[in-house]
Amino acid sequence: MHILWDFDGTLFDTYPAYTEIMYEVMEERVSKEEILNHLKLSYSHTIKYFGLGEPQLNRIFIKERDLHPSHMKPFPFVEAILKLAEVNVIMTHKPRIEVLPILEYYGWMHYFAEIVAGGDGYPSKPNPESYKYLHDKYKLDLVIGDREIDILPGRHIGLRTCLFQNHTPGADLYVNDYEELYSQLISEGGGRV
Repeated sequence: MHILWDFDGTLFDTYPAYTEIMYEVMEERVSKEEILNHLKLSYSHTIKYFGLGEPQLNRIFIKERDLHPSHMKPFPFVEAILKLAEVNVIMTHKPRIEVLPILEYYGWMHYFAEIVAGGDGYPSKPNPESYKYLHDKYKLDLVIGDREIDILPGRHIGLRTCLFQNHTPGADLYVNDYEELYSQLISEGGGRV
């Protein structure tokens, strides 16, 4: 099994930390729940929706840069799926300089054959170019993400898709936790999809 993973909200539970930062920067004028709901659509959407200006964005950037990886924990049981897969790759809009320290902190670098990150020269999702590149190189079987934008490129190139903690129509699989997905993959033939 060869899996393409999204990063934020899929491998790692980063939304609570980012929600807290935005809550502080917006001086508690908006509820954390509302911030989280918008972040789950996209970071750029959230900035536009709340009309955040340059001074606020600078404060957010500084706080995010100083955030310790221990505040961005991996989702339970995701490591079991990483171990089950023959190949794992990541496609994320998050810059590589932010992704690597988190993977290194948890000792997960060895699980990934390749990481395509923000700033690597590929268009943003839902453009499928990065997915095509990774699929051509690794013959992917499954795309896992927490937002529709994560699975659309996979569907475009004919890959099986899985939405994590999201029930937006259009995915092949829906899971709320990774133990559920692990069991499903095992029952489908030892992890083969």
